[in-house]
Amino acid sequence: MLEKLFKLKDNKTSVRTELVAGLTTFMTMVYILAVNPSILSASGMDAGSVLTATAVASAVACFAMAAFSNKPFALSAGLGLNAYFAYTICGAMGYSWQAALTAVLIEGIIFIVLSLTNIREAIFNAIPGQLKIAVSVGIGLFITFIGLQDAHIIVNNESTLVGLFTMKNAFAAGSFNTQGITVILALLGVIIIALLMMKGVKGYMLWGILITWVLGIVCELTGLYVPNAEAGFYSVIPHAIFSMPASMAPTFFKFDFGFIAEHPLDFFVMMFSFLFVDVFDTLGTVIGCASKVDMLDENGKLPQIKGILLADSVGTVVGACCGTSTITTYVESSAGISEGGRTGLTSCTVGLLFILALFLSPLFLTVPSFATAPALIVVGFLMMQQVSKINWSNLIDAIPCFVAITMMGFAYSISEGISLGVITWVVLHLIMKKTDETSPLMYVLAVLFVAKYFFI
Repeated sequence: MLEKLFKLKDNKTSVRTELVAGLTTFMTMVYILAVNPSILSASGMDAGSVLTATAVASAVACFAMAAFSNKPFALSAGLGLNAYFAYTICGAMGYSWQAALTAVLIEGIIFIVLSLTNIREAIFNAIPGQLKIAVSVGIGLFITFIGLQDAHIIVNNESTLVGLFTMKNAFAAGSFNTQGITVILALLGVIIIALLMMKGVKGYMLWGILITWVLGIVCELTGLYVPNAEAGFYSVIPHAIFSMPASMAPTFFKFDFGFIAEHPLDFFVMMFSFLFVDVFDTLGTVIGCASKVDMLDENGKLPQIKGILLADSVGTVVGACCGTSTITTYVESSAGISEGGRTGLTSCTVGLLFILALFLSPLFLTVPSFATAPALIVVGFLMMQQVSKINWSNLIDAIPCFVAITMMGFAYSISEGISLGVITWVVLHLIMKKTDETSPLMYVLAVLFVAKYFFI
C-alpha cells in the first residue's frame, strides 16, 4: 500500500528510511511548538491555543505536501514571520493580532492563486542554474549559523555583533554548568554525528540527536548540567509524557476584516511583507534541498513544484484559520533529506508526529537545542558541498552567487539572499550586455526587489 501511494522503489528508498527521515526532520524542528506560542503570546494571543494551532496547521500542511507533490518537505510556522507578526505589527505598529491574522489569511489565499496560475513555478524556473546552486550553498551557511547559535557556540558580542563562546568567560560568570556544559555537549554531538556518518550508520542524524540528549540527561543527573530557566536552559529530563491539547477556541477564525477598510495601506504593507518572505523563503528552501540531492531535472526544473507550493499556501490558510502565523516550508527538512528521505512518506511522518506531539508535548518539548543543533551544523556541511559546482572563473555568474550565499547567512534570511543575488545578477548582466542569458522574469523580479527595499 505504501509503495503504491509513495512510489518508494521509483525513488530508491524504503519505508524504514522514510520513517527515520521523518523522525529526524521532526526532531530538528519540534522546537517550534515551544517557540511559536512564546513569540505570538507577546501579541496577546493565548499561548496554549497557539501551540495547538501550530501543531494542527503543521500536520495539515505536511499531509498536503505528501498528497500534492509526494516530496519530503516539512512545514510549520515560519520563524521571523512570527516575530514580525508579534513585535512589529502588534507591538511597534500597535495593531491587534486579529488584524495580523487577517493579513496572514489574505496572503495565504493570494499564495494559492499564485500557485495555481503557475506564477510561482515560473519564478522557480526563471532563476538561473548557477544561482540555484548558490541558494543551496547559502542555506547550508544559514542553517549552520542557526545550529551554532542554538548550541550557544556563537553568541552575541557587543563589539563584533557575534562572537565565539569561551570557557574562560563561562567560568568567570559562573555559567559553566549551564551554558558551558551545553556547548561541550553540542560539540560532542557534532563529532558523534560526523563519526556515524563516516561509518555509514543508517539514521546517523537521529542517533546523534538521541545520544547527545542522553549525554545531557547523564550530565543533569550527575550535577554537571544545572538547568536555569531564567537564562533559557531547561531540564532535559522528561518529567511527564502525556498531556491533553489546549482548545483552539481563543484563536480559531478570529479575523478582523473591518481593519482592511479602516487601514488599507497599512494592511497592504503587512500582507505584502508576509507574502514576500513566504514566497521566497519557500522557493529558497525548495531550491536548496532539491539541488542537494539532485531532485532537479536536466533543465533545472523540479517535478511537482506546483504541488509543493500549493501545500505551502494551503498550510498558511489553515494556520490563519486555526490561529497561528504564516506556515512555510522548513529548512530543517534538509536534515531528513540527508537521512535519505525522498517521498511524501517523510512529510507524512512529520505530520503524524505533530499530531502525536499534541498529546506527548512534555516529552517532545524536553529535547534540548544542544542535541538538535549538531544535526543542523552537519546538514550545513553537506549542503555547502554544492559550492564546487559553481563556475567561479565566470565572474558575471560567480559574483551574484557569492552575494546570495553570504547574504543568506549574514542577513539571516533566505529571502534576502535570493533578492540581493537576483538584483546583482541582473545588474551585472545588463552592464556586460549579456541580457540573452537571463529570463525576462528575472528583470521583473529585480525591479520588484529594488522597490521593496525603498518602499516596504
